Amino acid sequence: MADAAGPVLVLGAAATGKTTLLVDAVAARIRAGALPPLVFALTRQAASELRDRIVRAAGRTTLAPQVMTVHAFCLTLLARFADAEDAAPGLLTAPEQEFRIRELLLGSPAPWPAELEAALGTRAFATQARAALARARHLGLDPHELTDAAAAAREPGWGALGAFMAEYLDVLDAEQALDYAELVHRARLLLERPPVLAALRAEIAAVYVDEWCELDPAQIGLVRALAGDALPVVALADPDTAIYRFRGAHPRAAAEFGPLFGDGSVAPRVVALGVAHRRPPEQVAACTAVARRLGVPALEAGAVQAYRAATGGGSGRLDVCTFPDSATEARHIAGELRAAHLDHQVPWGDMAVLVRSGRTQLPPLARVLTDAGIPVEVAGDEIGLGAELAVRPLLVGLEVAAAGGVPDADQATRLLTCSWGGLDAVALRSLGRRLRAADPRAVGTPTDELVAQALAGRRPLPDGADAVAARRDLLARAAALVAAGSRPEAVLWELWSGTDWPERLRADAVRGGDASPRAHHDLDAVCALFDLARESLGPGGEAGVAWFVAEVANQQIPADSQREAAVAGRGVRLLTAHRAKGRHWRFVVVAGVQEGVWPDVRRRGSVFDPQRLGAGATGATLGAGITTRDLVATERRLFLLACSRAEGRLLVTAVEGTDGEDDRPSRFLTELGVPVRHLLTAPPRLHTLRALVAELRRVAQDATVSEGLRDAAAARLARLADAVDDDGHPLAPDADPARWWGVREPTGTRAPAGEGPIRLSPSQVESLLTCPRKYFLAREARAEPPREIRTILGSVIHAVAERAASGELGPGDVDAALDGVWADIPFPAAWLSASERAEADAAVRRFLAWQEGHDHADLVGVEVPFAAEVTVDGRQVRLVGAVDRLERREDGSLKVVDFKTGRTKPSQAAAEATPQIGVYQLAVEAGGFGEPAPSAGASLVYLRVEDGENWPKEFRQPSLRERPHLTDDPAELAYPTWVHHQVARACDVLEAGRFDAQPGEHCTYCPVRSSCPARSGQVVS
Repeated sequence: MADAAGPVLVLGAAATGKTTLLVDAVAARIRAGALPPLVFALTRQAASELRDRIVRAAGRTTLAPQVMTVHAFCLTLLARFADAEDAAPGLLTAPEQEFRIRELLLGSPAPWPAELEAALGTRAFATQARAALARARHLGLDPHELTDAAAAAREPGWGALGAFMAEYLDVLDAEQALDYAELVHRARLLLERPPVLAALRAEIAAVYVDEWCELDPAQIGLVRALAGDALPVVALADPDTAIYRFRGAHPRAAAEFGPLFGDGSVAPRVVALGVAHRRPPEQVAACTAVARRLGVPALEAGAVQAYRAATGGGSGRLDVCTFPDSATEARHIAGELRAAHLDHQVPWGDMAVLVRSGRTQLPPLARVLTDAGIPVEVAGDEIGLGAELAVRPLLVGLEVAAAGGVPDADQATRLLTCSWGGLDAVALRSLGRRLRAADPRAVGTPTDELVAQALAGRRPLPDGADAVAARRDLLARAAALVAAGSRPEAVLWELWSGTDWPERLRADAVRGGDASPRAHHDLDAVCALFDLARESLGPGGEAGVAWFVAEVANQQIPADSQREAAVAGRGVRLLTAHRAKGRHWRFVVVAGVQEGVWPDVRRRGSVFDPQRLGAGATGATLGAGITTRDLVATERRLFLLACSRAEGRLLVTAVEGTDGEDDRPSRFLTELGVPVRHLLTAPPRLHTLRALVAELRRVAQDATVSEGLRDAAAARLARLADAVDDDGHPLAPDADPARWWGVREPTGTRAPAGEGPIRLSPSQVESLLTCPRKYFLAREARAEPPREIRTILGSVIHAVAERAASGELGPGDVDAALDGVWADIPFPAAWLSASERAEADAAVRRFLAWQEGHDHADLVGVEVPFAAEVTVDGRQVRLVGAVDRLERREDGSLKVVDFKTGRTKPSQAAAEATPQIGVYQLAVEAGGFGEPAPSAGASLVYLRVEDGENWPKEFRQPSLRERPHLTDDPAELAYPTWVHHQVARACDVLEAGRFDAQPGEHCTYCPVRSSCPARSGQVVS
């Protein structure tokens, strides 16, 4: 490579020494005193690192080697050789370019088709237009060529884009600004001038290109124009990990190297590096198994075979694990990272966690690792700023200021219950009670609405609410700044500096301890927000603030890659797989490898797919675009890249749960060819000070251990409780018994009695008896997550059945009714939608058949509401709810029918003891549907369980008069019926105020199982 006289292509997988070879070759040229070569690197940081390594390898004082990115070279070229008016252009970042395009689209005179006019002002349209324009310039196309290609393909939208491209370039010329694609295009035009080309070739002896397969066609054309047949070109490539196809690069660049540079007197050479020096054989074999599923580069067979048959020369291990949920996955990753640091002395900075999607996957991982006491480092532009916890209140404050300082109820709650506002939920409710007490007309108004009115200055605040008054005045000052036309950074500074939050964050950051990493992270996020506000090109005033908030909230493009260089390397790196290109760590975790996430085969160009645009001998063409197969191959290369970043240990993780495709591990896991371990149990305790305190507290209160061990644990707790830092702050505040829950005597053993009768629905009774903890978390704490797919499906089937039973829908209208709602159900995959649609159609057919078979019944109604009062143990209980179907028998008795949409059917005994329909029967007997009437029993009809051809499974529950008791239990016999006993038990739970967890089969699908002590071993009371 050092003495190359012609074109050379070096193929090498990860860790085979491509970069080291490049460094040594350039250093050898420098030591020989020859003309320096020009080296192209992929990124600015890579160029800086290469430059430093070359200087060290050369071992002599020399001018800085010419190592730069293609874009840096193009800027230098324009500054040196361009005409005076073009010599110092302003270079637009991707967000700035997108903002310019969006502005121009709103007033564009281009002949847009009518079906696209409504989309012109949207962010998505601007994003796709930007990508298509960049692709056109990568291919060296001018606007008229794009217009001609659109006309030939009869694509009026692309034709309008060609006209818009001409307008866009004219505007940038007038502003003396360039985007990155246009920068390379202008540089290629300069290289067509013989004096320019001759001057450059006289100054360099060769051209070296790192990551050849990551160059787009325009950059490859620039290298070809620069070197021609006069300069030797040495290119280093790893086509199996070429991942920037969305930027215009393609793995076939390796195959095109020979034809591109093979016209001279020296034929191109292709050599392969066959030893991955720093990677263990097991990992190399696994990555090779993945690579074999990719297409074979069109190169000489011997070189390709040597490239694909690399052997490992390092040591390490490979683990592939799946977990029941993402919380367990994150805790396991945290435990493995801490163990590697403490047990194997791996520095924090030599570990990394790689994910596919930074916007959705990095923030929760960063929070879990930070809470575990692990220092993490995330490039400032890796996570969208809108996802940062410290940034959210400032963005909400900007929104309120842009709205004249008048928040809505949700904004007021979010502002006051975060670090900016300083209140918690209890203080907010207390404020609401005081506001109601001050104004009799406010009785019945929700707390959040009252607080919003007070924060807007439309309702007086009670005495003592000084903190809320200060926030009210602060929002008013920020709104005045917006009204005066101030830019976003000035409004942000007013909101930020007007509270004690900055000082609290600073104190936590410099104090150390568990809160320090989180405070550092929050301060970094706020600084990044101010940087973005200062550098944004939006206007001031209400429009500018609204635009800035929208940009931050929707930001998906890194705004400033210089912030990547600010990462200090002292913590575990959290980054996307794309950003890991060219880097290695001793311990790498590839996390969240889920089907639907990795591979991500969503198509981003629904209107303008850049991959449709091509350039042939006859000019521009519009083809079919990228295929799903090609998308999967690109994602496989990205996965291969991520797995090849480890130089010691590699851990690949995914979630394998029960919620359809969202919880399905990616196909890529099995392609590694190693056994997959499914870990169900919680990971061992983390090695943190907080975990140590928790373990000492557990031992000190454990009656099953020896007294000496309990005394030793108590002594250590006392030492930790007394330990303070240099400023007198406690190092382990949780070791102080004064801070422990449950140490003081309880104020009472029963919950305070409420006014009036106890109000219960049949489903509440069943939930309280099944698992009080689930009832409390879902009903009282409102901690239940968003509804899962199966719950939404059940509601849809219920709704269609109800409308069919009421006569609103006929048999021929059912399919249309399902079609009307099906597209709105958020299925994670198309195959799951098709499967569930078939199930829903079958369930509705069974219902229609069942209903036709019950035409003889006297139907009272469907979804019939009821309210009944019963007395249980001297307590008044009000039963409320609605039944799916109510029928009247000839003797005047009433029968309740309850439709179920679950797939699992109960036993006959379990159906007879179902509390929910038992309570329905009790409501019938108590006159809940009008006058008291005898119950004729109840039925459970399972629409998704077949019992004979096209007929649902039906279970009957005997009437309370027919069978008043189900067992001989004396406790049950003490009540009039078994249902009275069940209602009494539910009331006992509510009055006792103890909501203990009761494990059982229902735990499998429990929506709050991650917070269950019976599952996690954690006690919360």
